[in-house]
Amino acid sequence: MTLSIEEMSTFCKKKGIVFKNSEIYNGLAGFFDFGPLGVELKNNVKQMLWHDFVQTRDDVVGIDGTIICHPRVWKASGHVDSFSDVLLECEKCKEKYRGDTLIEDVLKIRTDGMPKAEIIKVLKEKEIDCPKCKGILSEAKEFNLMFTTQVGAGSGVMSYLRPETAQLIFADFKQVTDIGRVKLPFGIAQIGKAFRNEISPRDFLFRSREFEQFEIEFFVHPKKLNDCKFYDEVKDYRINILLDGEKDHKEFSVEELMKKQVFKTKWHAYWLVQYYKWFLKYGIEKEHLRLREHAKEELAHYASACFDVEYKFPFGWKEIHGNADRGQFDLKQHVNESGKDMSIFDEETKEKVIPYVASEPSQGVERAMLAFLFEAYHDDKERGNVVLKLHTKLAPVKVGVFPLVNKLDEEARKIYNEIKDDFVTTFDRSGSIGRRYARADEQGIPFCITIDFDTLNGQSVTIRNRDTTKQERVKIVELKRILRELLGR
Repeated sequence: MTLSIEEMSTFCKKKGIVFKNSEIYNGLAGFFDFGPLGVELKNNVKQMLWHDFVQTRDDVVGIDGTIICHPRVWKASGHVDSFSDVLLECEKCKEKYRGDTLIEDVLKIRTDGMPKAEIIKVLKEKEIDCPKCKGILSEAKEFNLMFTTQVGAGSGVMSYLRPETAQLIFADFKQVTDIGRVKLPFGIAQIGKAFRNEISPRDFLFRSREFEQFEIEFFVHPKKLNDCKFYDEVKDYRINILLDGEKDHKEFSVEELMKKQVFKTKWHAYWLVQYYKWFLKYGIEKEHLRLREHAKEELAHYASACFDVEYKFPFGWKEIHGNADRGQFDLKQHVNESGKDMSIFDEETKEKVIPYVASEPSQGVERAMLAFLFEAYHDDKERGNVVLKLHTKLAPVKVGVFPLVNKLDEEARKIYNEIKDDFVTTFDRSGSIGRRYARADEQGIPFCITIDFDTLNGQSVTIRNRDTTKQERVKIVELKRILRELLGR
């Protein structure tokens, strides 16, 4: 069974993972709320990103910048002048369309890398009508995607809700480096909300107007772009990659791609592999994952190279992670706009340099979450229910505690109270034990503990494995240790 994006949306609503925002007022397109299971899953995705790429590394530190900042930050970054998509509006029904997605939907061609001028040209030549009512579409124009807001009383100061988290890293760069805890090469990370006033939000969580990003700016000496001490660890690693100009992806080693000059620097190659492996680590199958090289005309104004990690969704291969070589663009722009010095002293070379961003991993939290949900969703015909086979680190609830019958509630509550401080645990006494197992499967709970009458006699319980349905009898005194082992803690 191939699950559609609409069916996934319905499943997520039914299971308390994701709701339409303010649904009692018919919602607002592109905004979603996360329910009891969803907030845990989302937090787990964020926790694993922060743990794996910040807390366990000695070359990356974190910050938490504001959502609203001085508007000149966005002038310096180029967002005020160039952060836009092509907009069309139906003169009859007033439906609004984003130019590149309209071309993809109607002409059935990919628009990756298509410049805005080319999009406008194609729309004009093909004379595409409104797909909804067949009305005439207005002339295409550029639409800036930043939300504006007023800061202060009266007329105040016009600013913006941040469209990315990266610029706060650049704006705070000197304050981070001045405290003396970092030296080249190093990264600064941030995770938090970003906002884009999408013309036509679509595909559930994939393209929304409010979302969370995890980003790292990894700074290196501009003369040492290939001095990556980790390169030998990844050079033989093989990845699926769709090269510019090719129709299908192929598998290459990192070293082969370096020799082909697909990867321009060893640092960029290293960080791409880290995120590619991260998705595999938490449950994505290799055949559903690939890199895609950006065409030259597709590159953002700040990038000299960029690659996407793409996942094979039911609606096609789509980006779930972007990774750009931003060079010195941003720091130099902020030097020009602010007049402040952004150079740092490199102890090794004894010179002042403006660092070079060799890699900018940019990760949408909701897109990662959506990919993990699709990968985990299994319609098990033998069981007669859905099994959400989420990685144990991502599963919203780790353990379910079930009394076999209501007479055993007291004993089951004792066990629940003993383990709930160590593991995210739910207690369920409603319905037959089979129905409770099915509910747990649909919620992605990896392990369920059943308390039966033998528990009273032998001080043991049954642990059921979500993925295999196998059950194992264990002593209560060993329960916490065994659960830690099963959950990889």
